[in-house]
Amino acid sequence: MSSDATSAQASAHVSAQAHASAQTPADSPPETKGEAGGGESLRRVAVASFIGTAIEFYDFYIYGTAAALVLNQAFFPTLNPVNATLASFSTYAVAFAARPLGSVLFGHFGDRVGRKSVLVVSLLLMGLSTACVGLLPGYGTWGVWAPLLLLVLRFLQGIGLGGEWGGAALLAVEHAPRRRRGLYAAFPQLGPSVGFFAATGVFWLLSSVLDDAAFRSWGWRVPFLLSFLLVGVGLFVRLKISETPVFAKVLDAREASKVPAVEVLRRHPRELLLGAGGMIIAYGLFYTATTYCLSYATATLGISRNTMLGLSLVACLFLAAGTWLAATRSDAAGRRRLILAGSALAAVWGLVLFPLLDTGAPALIALGIGGALFCMGVVYGPMGAYLPELFGTRVRYSGASLAYNLGGVLGGAVAPLVATRLQSAYGSASVGWYVSAMAVVSLLCVLALPETRERDLV
Repeated sequence: MSSDATSAQASAHVSAQAHASAQTPADSPPETKGEAGGGESLRRVAVASFIGTAIEFYDFYIYGTAAALVLNQAFFPTLNPVNATLASFSTYAVAFAARPLGSVLFGHFGDRVGRKSVLVVSLLLMGLSTACVGLLPGYGTWGVWAPLLLLVLRFLQGIGLGGEWGGAALLAVEHAPRRRRGLYAAFPQLGPSVGFFAATGVFWLLSSVLDDAAFRSWGWRVPFLLSFLLVGVGLFVRLKISETPVFAKVLDAREASKVPAVEVLRRHPRELLLGAGGMIIAYGLFYTATTYCLSYATATLGISRNTMLGLSLVACLFLAAGTWLAATRSDAAGRRRLILAGSALAAVWGLVLFPLLDTGAPALIALGIGGALFCMGVVYGPMGAYLPELFGTRVRYSGASLAYNLGGVLGGAVAPLVATRLQSAYGSASVGWYVSAMAVVSLLCVLALPETRERDLV
């Protein structure tokens, strides 16, 4: 590795002067230190992509936790318990419908103007709309306007997150040496694990120190208000990074796409649709195992809120482990092979999840949710490099973001809603079959796609 330090630094120096960068030669060992394109430290790029996604997903996940625990009573108190829960999850689903729109909007400017500036705007939009949820009065104060404004803020959250993931993944992938793209893409992919852990941890702490009345009155707002602070941290980090060398080369050659989303639909419809299909199980597993299972265990099984939040914290470690192991291993084993393995494992685990939950035993509940999140991590980890590698640089932001977020609509938005209906009509076992069906769909979609780890980013 040290033998390549001089050549890596020289390459970075040239790319900084020309605002472009050549791809790492296939026979060159990858850099682990030194400079990336534009004089940017690979370590700084990894940290920036990780911190940004962790903050954005913290913002997104605190809404899911609140939707499962308290938003039904705060904003829909006139409905019966089942319909109030469905209404709460419906506001939750609105953000998933908005995310493809965010992909088109931010992808357009990300593919025409640059990755960095778009990421700053997406962070601001996501963070400020999240913080405003914490300031929003409930139904008892503003009546019907309260849930309507909640929908608006949730929609803005979705727009912001729709532009976040693609930019963060490209920030890492387009700076990284070819044979280490899976490794560097692992950092933004760890953002959801850390964001979920932080979101769950804050709710667990508040649930531990506050009585139920205080938690439902004002305590649930604290995680949302913390977003004001987190936005400042994220901006500080992101404003210090430079544009990716791969995209700088496109700008210098005046090859930026005029309407990237249209070009994706016209030239890459297969990669877009199959990539979205491959993401379905990652989303479906996560939101079934977290948001829905949290609601199901507390409302139906009678397990305490604090216990379930603690078990979710433990389960999150499984997600981080699966994400890191699969993402870093994908540089050697291939992205496609690991995603297929994770999908196949998820098809089996879907049938195990609810029998473990229904025992009511904390250790088995943690195993059930943790196993589901580990399967999700094995699929999700390699996707950080896999989806960007499916598209050319001209449309990579739009293509990867759209595929990622369309998978979210199909796998994430509807999962808690479908699971609630299935469980009430057919019992918990039917929810497990639903998870397994999503896994089979993703497996078939990825089977129809090629391996990408040896591709140059052109």
